[in-house]
Formats: sequence, C-alpha cells, structure tokens
Amino acid sequence: MSYIFMEESGDLGFDFSKKGTSHYFLIIFLFSNNKRDIEKCVKKAHAGLRKKYKKVGVLHAYKEEAATKKRLLSLLAGKDCSIMTILLNKKKVYTNLQDEKPVLYNYVTNILLDRIFSEKLLRGNEPIEIIASRKDTSRFLNMNFKSYLQAQLEKNHNVAVKITIRTPTEEKALQAVDFASWAIFRKYQSKDEEYYRIIKGRIVEEKPLFP
Repeated sequence: MSYIFMEESGDLGFDFSKKGTSHYFLIIFLFSNNKRDIEKCVKKAHAGLRKKYKKVGVLHAYKEEAATKKRLLSLLAGKDCSIMTILLNKKKVYTNLQDEKPVLYNYVTNILLDRIFSEKLLRGNEPIEIIASRKDTSRFLNMNFKSYLQAQLEKNHNVAVKITIRTPTEEKALQAVDFASWAIFRKYQSKDEEYYRIIKGRIVEEKPLFP
C-alpha cells in the first residue's frame, strides 16, 4: 500500500491588512509505503513528552517546544519517505481566483498530485490512499474536493485512488506531516530555515506557484 499524507500551512485569506493573514499558502504531500514508520515518529515524540508531562494530547507544531519540534522532525528525516510541496505566493494570485477559494484549493492540490504521478514517484502498482488532514478552519475538504481529485486522477493518469479525510487525532501520521509542513512554511513566512534544514534531505520537489 502506498500512502500520500496531505497537510497545509497558511490560509487563503487575501486581506493583507487583517492581522494574522499569511503571505503564503502551502500544501505538502508526504508519501511513504510504510504508514507505521511515520506513526512511530509521533509515538516516540509522545513518549518523550510523557516523561515531562502527565498528559499529552495531539501534537501541533506551532505550539510545541523547540526540542519537541526538532526531535520529531529528526525522527521523520530518518524514515523512508519523500516530501513534495507547492507554495502559493498569495500576492501574485489572479484576482478572479482570489474570489473562488474552493476552485483555487482544488487547483493547487491537483497540480501537486499531477507531479507525483507524472514523475512516477510512487512504487509499482500498489493501491494508493491519500489521507488529507481535516482542519477546523478548512471549508474546502469536502465531497467536492474528493470527487474532483478522483476524477482528475482517473482521467489524467488512469489510477483509482482512495481519498480519506481525517483529523490528526484519528490519523497519528498526520501529526508528523504537520511538523514538516510547519517547518517548510516557516522558511518562507518567517525566513527561518532552522527546522527546514532538518528535513531538507527528504524533500524531492519544492516549487512555487505563480512565482
């Protein structure tokens, strides 16, 4: 079984005068043939935290201590997995797409998927499952999103893919992908590459959209 884990960082707001609006939006795919390997990264990070705290919930990169971030990213960097990401500089997005956020979201995701299958980055003819992270603030991960991507993959690459939308609580591997997404996003949004450098060796493609 081949797995593609999908996570995002930033937002799709275009009012840059509003506090908290990001200048970039990023989608990341982490693909692996061993889901348990990715889950183990999270479990080991949890185990380390439990020695210090009595109760540990879902790990979120933006709120964890630096040591936890570096530990989990280092564990992930040691696994047999690959990362592709596409970065959107929101200030360069065409005005008509700014008003069609679901269309923009699906469009960006499909570009990244197309690169994965065009470059044959998945192994053999194994069944493929895409596991996308459901975020409380995301209104775009819905049945339309799933049906759109499935139709595109069947049309352009003749592959049938199972698409699942889960929370990081339901799918522990997504917690690890959240850290990778945060590290790459921080490189652009905050001009800080300290965490990015830990997983740089696992990134096989990192391209901007509308450069």
